[in-house]
Amino acid sequence: MALRWIDATFLRGGTSKGLFFREGDLPPAGSERDGLFLAALGSPDRFGRQLDGMGGGLSSLSKVVVVRATDRPDVALEYTFGQAAIREPVMDYSGNCGNLSAAVVPFALEAGLLSLDDGDRAVAVRNTNTDKVIRVRLAVAGGVAATEGGLAIPGVPGTGAPIELEYLEPGGSRTGRLLPGGGPRTGLRFQGRDYTSSVVDAATPMVFVAAGEVGVTGAETPDELDADVGLQARLDGLRRAGAVAMGLADRPEETPLAVPKIAVVLGPRATRTLDGAELPAAAADVVVRTISMGQTHRAIPGTAALAVAVAAAVPGSVVAEAASSAEGDVRIATPSGVVTARAVVAPRPDGPHAVSASLLRTARPLMRGRVAVPGV
Repeated sequence: MALRWIDATFLRGGTSKGLFFREGDLPPAGSERDGLFLAALGSPDRFGRQLDGMGGGLSSLSKVVVVRATDRPDVALEYTFGQAAIREPVMDYSGNCGNLSAAVVPFALEAGLLSLDDGDRAVAVRNTNTDKVIRVRLAVAGGVAATEGGLAIPGVPGTGAPIELEYLEPGGSRTGRLLPGGGPRTGLRFQGRDYTSSVVDAATPMVFVAAGEVGVTGAETPDELDADVGLQARLDGLRRAGAVAMGLADRPEETPLAVPKIAVVLGPRATRTLDGAELPAAAADVVVRTISMGQTHRAIPGTAALAVAVAAAVPGSVVAEAASSAEGDVRIATPSGVVTARAVVAPRPDGPHAVSASLLRTARPLMRGRVAVPGV
């Protein structure tokens, strides 16, 4: 069977990697496009490694982004994010990726979708998954995004040029409400037991539970959490119950794979990072372990970091009660180190309102050419 070759660029954005495409190079959205993405990434793979494709066997390495220029007066680019399941033939478009959002403008510059003068620039882009606008600030050198700089991202070796992502009006990315459960705390029931959670929709829908609520310290490594089959089943059950409470699904079994994500949180405490370094309790305001696509994230999804910062500024939420800081910069201890996110949340008569949320990422292209797609 002949291979099909599609123009693509492989980029790292934050702690994720993915295939980026110009929309004009792809078939229309639908089953043919989904099949192309799955084949390019190597899904489904019952061995969980995606060896016959560009994916890396982790949720953070099994992603695609489709970008197009737009004539809209308020934004220069629009992009759609797709998450490929690793063991199943499923493409999920239910959420956005905050890490790969940092690579959208760099890709557009390389791909000829956008032209910017050299210097510090700001570009408004729209994510179609959530219908939200992100203001991207970056340095341009020689007509492309600068890659050399002094910003270190936990989980990424070396340093790079900072790219600021400011999510405007991030509340209600999928549900239309910042607190779709009706308040800062929501009771969830799984296998006959009641759990206290906070369901928050800021940049992405999230279910937050305190570590003690699910019987862990919250400082475990991703491998330790993933090896606890009972814990993973409980967390996924609570994630699905949260989806129903949010209105994202009518029944738990109808919950999308990618959203909501669920995160275990606890207050400041000493932990160890994946490289063996000790992270003192004073280095962070809150410790977070995030489950994405059934796996514990090695760092934290960018949109999840934004949601943590927003939730920390919502009085009474699980995150606010765990965190040692309120609104503003929130230092999040992840398995790879400390990620800092910022949120502006304003009180309103009908409840808290998320004005903006932002974080810094780095990005760079890894490969540009054509990806070989078999059997599509």
